[in-house]
Amino acid sequence: MARVRDGIIRRGRTWSYVIRVTDLESGRSKPKWVGGFVSEAEAKAARDLARVAVRRKEYVDRSPVTVAQYLDRWLEAHRVELKPNTYRGYRDNLASYVHPRIGSLRLQALTSGALSALYRDLSQSGGRGGAPLSPTTIDYVHAVLRKALNDAVEVDGLIPKNPALRAKKPRRDQTRVAVLWTADDLRRFLDHAAGHRLGAFYRLAAYTGARRGELLNVRWSDLDLDGCRLRVVGSTDVVDGVRVDGTTKGGRERTVSLDSGTVEILRQHKRRQEEDREFAGTSWVVGDLVFRRQLGDPLYPDTVSALMRKITDEYNVATSSSPLPAIRLHDLRHLHATFLLRAAVPVHVVAARLGHRDPAITLRVYAHVIEQQATEVAGVFASLVEASERLAVSSGVSN
Repeated sequence: MARVRDGIIRRGRTWSYVIRVTDLESGRSKPKWVGGFVSEAEAKAARDLARVAVRRKEYVDRSPVTVAQYLDRWLEAHRVELKPNTYRGYRDNLASYVHPRIGSLRLQALTSGALSALYRDLSQSGGRGGAPLSPTTIDYVHAVLRKALNDAVEVDGLIPKNPALRAKKPRRDQTRVAVLWTADDLRRFLDHAAGHRLGAFYRLAAYTGARRGELLNVRWSDLDLDGCRLRVVGSTDVVDGVRVDGTTKGGRERTVSLDSGTVEILRQHKRRQEEDREFAGTSWVVGDLVFRRQLGDPLYPDTVSALMRKITDEYNVATSSSPLPAIRLHDLRHLHATFLLRAAVPVHVVAARLGHRDPAITLRVYAHVIEQQATEVAGVFASLVEASERLAVSSGVSN
């Protein structure tokens, strides 16, 4: 009969090891058997690692759960608390980029190196048709994995450490700069869009920095046109083809001030909507949405995104010079923040307007704008002092 020698025993054709683990709640020491090793050397190596983990209070029971199995289970457990669009994004990114590459690995065999290799692979050929995947999408995949694997450590106790914390993502190409419009570009686009029945949508997007889903969720009851205020109370997304209303991205309501020009455009939009309602008669879909289809049906997010590209193309066809660069609808939000920061509006004010829960988020997203301002500070200070000197000379004041 085989005997245990220094925690190692042979059972049939495989080897096993046993260690004693103290239960943190009861304080009792219990034996833990782990088997299935093909050689004595492999069993000893695993035993030594387990002993170190026990001393560090990082030991976890061996589990056959794979990366894909755990991530699917984790995602389903968090489905209720996630916004519908967030859930869809997590699900689709895991299914497209993680499961096909590392999903079959045992969760406990997942290393920082394996995740680093995953990110490199995605950056080289993870996109459609084998094209490179964008750094933004890789960042998103990494964020989901970091969050899920953190729960695998702290909630489920399946792994001792989060391998995503030390994984390395490919460096971003710092020479690539997003193409954004100038103030004149924005004015020309909005002037051209004003002739469209949804022109007010783009005006409100550019002049408030609100997200696409937040604007599609706005009701007339959320607008105080006399007080020049907009209450942002919810957001609209599409999940599996179904339009879904929910809370804002940060889960909090906010009030955004409106300029008089935007208020007037919204009044005109309301009058035009009333004309649409009268024309539609009994076909009109009852509701309080500010932005809707001509018969009152709710708009889908992709509709306004595609329409912006169409309006831009129409303008460029009609204009012989100074065509508008192609930008995304979401870039109107970036324009709003960038213009305000360049105008020296305090970061915390811009953050509140955008709906960022912490000004640190605004600082991180718009760091390039802040850095540009920082380089100009010396000149601003010098100009102030020089202006003071000129004033002193002109008034005959001297030291």
